[in-house]
Amino acid sequence: MTIPEVVDATATRTAPAVPAPATHQHEQRWTPRLWGVLAVLCGVLFLDGLDVSMVGVALPSIGAELGLSTTSLQWIVNGYVLGYGGLLLLGGRTADLLGRRTVFLTALGVFAAASLVGGLVDDGGLLIATRFVKGLAAAFTAPTALSILTTTFREGPARNRALAVFSVFGASGYSSGLILGGLFTSVGWRWTFLIPVPLALAALVAGIALIPRDRPAADGGHDLVGAATLTAGMLLAVYTVVSAPDRGWLDPVTLGSAAAAVALLAAFLVTESRIAHPLIRLGILRIGTVVRANLSMVALFGSYLSFQFMMTLYLQNVLGWSPLKMALALLPAGLLVAFGSPFVGRLIDRYGTPRLLISSMTSLVLGYAWFLLTAGDAPSYLVTVLPTMLLLGGGFAFGFSSIMAQATHGIADSEQGLASGLVHTSGQVGAALVLAVLTALIADDTPTGVADFSQFHPGVNLVTGVAVVGLLLNVIPLLGAVRGRHR
Repeated sequence: MTIPEVVDATATRTAPAVPAPATHQHEQRWTPRLWGVLAVLCGVLFLDGLDVSMVGVALPSIGAELGLSTTSLQWIVNGYVLGYGGLLLLGGRTADLLGRRTVFLTALGVFAAASLVGGLVDDGGLLIATRFVKGLAAAFTAPTALSILTTTFREGPARNRALAVFSVFGASGYSSGLILGGLFTSVGWRWTFLIPVPLALAALVAGIALIPRDRPAADGGHDLVGAATLTAGMLLAVYTVVSAPDRGWLDPVTLGSAAAAVALLAAFLVTESRIAHPLIRLGILRIGTVVRANLSMVALFGSYLSFQFMMTLYLQNVLGWSPLKMALALLPAGLLVAFGSPFVGRLIDRYGTPRLLISSMTSLVLGYAWFLLTAGDAPSYLVTVLPTMLLLGGGFAFGFSSIMAQATHGIADSEQGLASGLVHTSGQVGAALVLAVLTALIADDTPTGVADFSQFHPGVNLVTGVAVVGLLLNVIPLLGAVRGRHR
């Protein structure tokens, strides 16, 4: 899984890395400045989760005030996903090439400005545009924050501990956003856009003071064709996925945009395999543990966010629950992630990421299976929903930190942004893809107030299958390794 750090530039692309001696892994002292850097990075991740969940809760109020249809409302969410998922790979690699500190602080400033404008506009199209811009900014802040973390904290216990704290703030942001979204929406939906502004500005000022300057990568630039084909291909691919349920999977526009996305991404791969200084070194995709980490992120985010989407529709649209009541119902999963993630770093040190990923996927499968067995057409909260959310929260707590650690372990500092962007892209595009398929599977014709969950059963089957695939992806290699040791 490792990328070497040797003198010869050609050998750097093929030789295995030599891990740092164990003594060095335990020597890093956490100074106040180091804690400050971690606080800034965690604050930005918290802000990202807060923003996404608050806006989701506010959608009905936004639609009522601005006169937006359901199709238009979905683009307030999908516009963000389009910008975020479309540029994540480019965002991560740009941080490597131009300097992580510069890219991080610039993107954070754009995020704050877009939040302010979004809270002031009165036009639905402009609101969607600000969401797209915020997605673009997050495509640079998210992988850059992770790469700053992984290059600031040495590989081993220090990095695992930092990743565990990092995960806590991500989960806490999303959970807090559910509650705060319900509260602020009752005052006015614009507050869900304006609240992130002072938080982003505070993080920006702290980042300028605390994040150390870094040197851009010595090579890897001047790949304008690769940058253009990757950006266009990813944007078109994500657009195809998020618009297909509304337009139709066999619609000529859907098929045409899918074909164009494939052609652009194929052109990108050809370019990267031939150019002297590629934007993305394709050899990273031949590292088995990195590939498994990225596929695990697809399974984790794709199943978890899609299930939460279904529960949001069921509890609000079918049962008529208020946004705040719905948020409190789903909160136990987020709380379990927030309180459980600090211990995951120690577990990674002791057991390794492969075993924890198996535990994560097992917990997800058990959660969805329990829901399938007990839900019926009117699932009970105490018998069905609460145990499921606890199992999903446990799976997310074990999985997120472990995936991040495995996806970046052994990667050279000059490619940490690439590895971080890759795993974030897997999560966003995976979630968009699974959610698009789920949206096509579930009907939306159940009258409000009728407690009938039958329309969502195909969706639960889908997320269960995605989690099972994620489990098998991690179990089979481990079983093969165990069998090999006994021969």
